[in-house]
Amino acid sequence: MKTRILVRSTLAALVLSALLMASPALAPAWAVDAKTQNDADTYRFLNLFGDVFERVRSEYVEPLTDEQMIEAAITGMLATLDPHSSYMNQKRFKEMTVNTRGEFGGLGIRVTMENGYVKVISPIEDTPAHRAGIESGDLVTHLDGEAVQGMTLGDAVEKMRGRVGSDIKLTIFRDGREPFDVTVTRAVIKIDPVRARVMDKVGYLRIVSFNEQTDVGVAKAFKRFDKEIGDDVQGYVLDLRNNPGGLLDQAIAVSDAFLDQGEIVSTRSRRPEDTKRHNARAGDLAEGKPMVVLINGGAASASEIVAGALQDHRRAIILGTKSFGKGSVQTIMRLPGNVGMRLTTARYFTPSGRSIQAKGIEPDIVVEQARVETITGPRRNREANLRGALDKDNGDDKSKSKSDDKAKGDNKKLPKQSKTGDKDKSKGKAGTAEAAAEPEKQDYQLARALDLIRGLALFQGQAATKAN
Repeated sequence: MKTRILVRSTLAALVLSALLMASPALAPAWAVDAKTQNDADTYRFLNLFGDVFERVRSEYVEPLTDEQMIEAAITGMLATLDPHSSYMNQKRFKEMTVNTRGEFGGLGIRVTMENGYVKVISPIEDTPAHRAGIESGDLVTHLDGEAVQGMTLGDAVEKMRGRVGSDIKLTIFRDGREPFDVTVTRAVIKIDPVRARVMDKVGYLRIVSFNEQTDVGVAKAFKRFDKEIGDDVQGYVLDLRNNPGGLLDQAIAVSDAFLDQGEIVSTRSRRPEDTKRHNARAGDLAEGKPMVVLINGGAASASEIVAGALQDHRRAIILGTKSFGKGSVQTIMRLPGNVGMRLTTARYFTPSGRSIQAKGIEPDIVVEQARVETITGPRRNREANLRGALDKDNGDDKSKSKSDDKAKGDNKKLPKQSKTGDKDKSKGKAGTAEAAAEPEKQDYQLARALDLIRGLALFQGQAATKAN
């Protein structure tokens, strides 16, 4: 009974304070009446909460602490708002802080909730989940045989984490397949957010996630490009595929690195006066060279901010497939007792005013990921093979012999081609010497991006020559 009286008294005091702070003299009579009615309804529901709290506390089949019940109530309130709002106890709040700094323990996947299941936004590259074949869009229905439905997202994430080296069995539902099990070994996840390499005369930049080190990694990558390619660079490919996002300020910093001016992103909340607009400063790391940004269904949040900004300013061509569509802003709020809450407080909008939420970024050029094989057709004669062809030899006997040898040898030994239905064991990763040497041949979307960069560079070079 004391607990019930305490709860009711506290809630009544809160409501009374709210009533006293509102001055009836400053509002019309109808507004005062409406506010009085709303306050009365609020009091009634809070009184109901006090009754339920006391009933559970005294009559539930198992004893519960007040802390357990209050945390459960807060968790339920936030979880019903949207898939990204949540309550974090001391342990989860501490883990969240570690995550944004680029090192944490677990499987290496970014997830959300959808229809009661854990949905994979994307696996993080070179993590246990990625190596086990987990894909963007997968639904996790069971964890070690325990149904996910009924768990909160926080509960599921906590269950997926555990002792380094231990295994967990995920039951996966994927479109077009029967549910199947995947065993993943937990590990300490160290995220190197930026990876770069030179592909002929094209700088390839892969951003895995947006953590506190991303903007530093991008700057280092361009120093490498300047050193290895210099003025011969044809352009850049920015790969954001399967990047689940991260810190807003890092998305702004990366976008700013390639834009000289203009808006990058705006965040709009329920109060118009809280709208924030983030603008670019002068300076383009790519110095105006052609850029192609790769996206897919696993590119979310911060990745979509970057892609949307570069697309709206026509600074880059967006290639791939439609992005995930997470366009909401979560604010991390520290609460007394070293706990916290993640609350959705605003939406992202691209410079042109497009909302990303549930819509995603549509690529300028849609290119599905595919496996390509070379088809060798029947040998055909060329002009040089015809008897008596003009200028056949061009005065060069070596040219003749090479041409004849080539024509005769066209069908002698053909390279073995993998069948279209063969399982791609590499899954797009550079796991073999061939893949490591020429990864674009294993990655159809990347190959098309490189073709586009080279074509744009060729066109610009011809245009500059004509202008001179």
